[in-house]
Amino acid sequence: MTSIHLIGLCGVAVCAISGALEAGRKSFDLLGVAIIALVTAIGGGTLRDVLLDRHPIFWIAEPTYLLVILASAALTVLYVKFQHPPYRALLLADALGLGFFTISGAQVAQSKGMPAVIIILMGAITGAAGGLFRDVLSAEVPLLLRRGELYATASIAGATMYLAFEAMDLPRHASATLGAAVVIGLRYAAIRWRIALPVFRTPGGNDSRAD
Repeated sequence: MTSIHLIGLCGVAVCAISGALEAGRKSFDLLGVAIIALVTAIGGGTLRDVLLDRHPIFWIAEPTYLLVILASAALTVLYVKFQHPPYRALLLADALGLGFFTISGAQVAQSKGMPAVIIILMGAITGAAGGLFRDVLSAEVPLLLRRGELYATASIAGATMYLAFEAMDLPRHASATLGAAVVIGLRYAAIRWRIALPVFRTPGGNDSRAD
């Protein structure tokens, strides 16, 4: 099993958990849980593969991803029947998924011989797009767009550091682990200590518009 495959499987598992938790918060039925889990887990990677013209799409080429997603969602549903997870559990699962998928997306783009800026962008898209689709389908303001939220920024930083560690001649698995740790660490810090980016406001503020 390649490192990209292993990281991808970890990514879809934790993203499916975050999707199932969000579906539970919204009181979706079991089909809704499965759909949200699937969209959250494969959305970013699917968009990445389409943009990179990579066919077949990763989960079509390897249906094991779908089985892992559905199993993770089912286990989450069973767990919630006996234990009520706090909202922070959703955010932490999302942080783990963001870290795993950022690095797997960067590695896929890297394997296609893309320049550094595209590798970083594909890492961020793979990491963040699934959560964006989940939030839109759940009628939530996407984490990606919430005021000052360290989300895509954490993904970009992790993908950048992954390339930096590789440039230092660290082994690829070590670079991937450290890059994912940067993403997860930044995202966790943002959740734990409410660290946010500066907010840009135009004169007048609060989206007020002249008549």
